Amino acid sequence: MNRETIEIFIDKFIRQEGYLLTLQGLKNTIIISILGLIIGFLIGVIITTVKLIPSNKGWKKGINIICEVYVTIIRGTPLLVQLLLFHFAIFPLMGINISYLAEAVIIYGINSSAYMAEALRGGINSVDKGQMEAGRALGFSFVQTMIKIVLPQAIKNILPTLGNEFIALIKETSVANLIAVTDLTRSLTAIAESTYDYFIPYIMLALIYLGLVMIITALIKLCERRMANNG
Repeated sequence: MNRETIEIFIDKFIRQEGYLLTLQGLKNTIIISILGLIIGFLIGVIITTVKLIPSNKGWKKGINIICEVYVTIIRGTPLLVQLLLFHFAIFPLMGINISYLAEAVIIYGINSSAYMAEALRGGINSVDKGQMEAGRALGFSFVQTMIKIVLPQAIKNILPTLGNEFIALIKETSVANLIAVTDLTRSLTAIAESTYDYFIPYIMLALIYLGLVMIITALIKLCERRMANNG
């Protein structure tokens, strides 16, 4: 890497405002990750609650089977395949016409939900069963007891897992550009292609991802300490 290469990158990144494209990609990456995590968590809570509701009726078994199939399919297929399948097949067949960013948020949320459901199930099973019995004894319904008593304790138990899922989503946004989303990877790749130099842009890309992961890791550890002090 010579001085001329550095000057070309600086010219493209600063003087030609390539940093604005990078900031746009960074913003989209964060949006996809945060909203995808929230959607995944909400769907995961629904799946886990439905699977844990006690019932011997046939409809309950049918819903359980649907949930199991859903989780198996989502966890058993690559995110890349899911992006292509939803973008080019499922959404067009359903007549869904939304922005590429919204598509990415939904797809990443669906992908995350399967992993969230399994993590939540493990976290809920780790909570003392007496907590559920105590809630029911106080007159709460199963769902009320789950939301108000059991779930908060389960989240505390699986906080590291939630952090790992968030980190995974951040890194997996690197393939969102396949459905024309201007994410962090796409923005810096565009700069690399325009300057014919890939070393500096991709080193910067790696450092930004590393920085995001380090920030998330620090926040998760902070939350763990606070929960431990409050517990």
